[in-house]
Amino acid sequence: MADESFKTRLARSDIVLAPGVYDALSALVAEQAGFEALYLSGASIAYTRLGRSDVGLTTFTEVEDTLARITERVGLPVIVDADTGFGNALNTQRTVRGFERAGAAMIQIEDQGFPKRCGHLDGKTVVPQREMVGKLKAALDARASPGTLILARTDAVAVEGLDAALDRAQAYLETGVDALFIEALRSPGQMDAACRRFAQRVPLLANMVEGGKTPVQDADALQAHGFRIAIFPGGTARAVAHTLQGYYASLQAHRTTLPWRDRMLDFDGLNALIGTPELMAAGQRYE
Repeated sequence: MADESFKTRLARSDIVLAPGVYDALSALVAEQAGFEALYLSGASIAYTRLGRSDVGLTTFTEVEDTLARITERVGLPVIVDADTGFGNALNTQRTVRGFERAGAAMIQIEDQGFPKRCGHLDGKTVVPQREMVGKLKAALDARASPGTLILARTDAVAVEGLDAALDRAQAYLETGVDALFIEALRSPGQMDAACRRFAQRVPLLANMVEGGKTPVQDADALQAHGFRIAIFPGGTARAVAHTLQGYYASLQAHRTTLPWRDRMLDFDGLNALIGTPELMAAGQRYE
């Protein structure tokens, strides 16, 4: 995608598969695996930076700092989860400006009330449609470049039902946003209904959460529905947490890492992954 804008890429019919990342290291490994875009998950920032649940505890500055560190290290377009914009329309404008400066390719803003929570947790609320429309207009006005894309997310399926959620998505689309995200669709039938209404007009994002409300499907199946972006946002943190449980249990039991050596990089392996030889060579040019 080096010579192609993210907006141009999304105009193609083949789906963009964007794994969840939460720091520069996870982003670097994902880039090396060959993905063409990344998704900076607000939930995963809460999991990894705070060791807490996704219940509205993360702040604008924490996400902005994480985003800037990622975009400084990798060249892939990053879709960033901006939660509710971290406040009202003016807060949303500050968020868009800050995330754009930090290198976001696409900024996701949702219509949940505060305190927001993971879209696959129960007990969500949504703000009035008119309030969200105002936030999206503010977001569009705040961006410095039309190449910085705005993704409108609605969580209304769980609160008001599918039809109301689709009507909200229609109102959000009419503001001029670049993509839509209808969160926590409950079945393949609901996914098809969303795609029938919008897929021919705007890129639609599908969110795959292991154990969540939406049936997990592979990217090819999601493309067949009509989605153009597929994210697996929290899978990275869940995989890492599972690995750490095994690693720490082994270290505690055996008092050494030797039994785990075939499941970890050694010193040279990690340095090769993060580019230490190239960094040292670059430094030598200034000696």
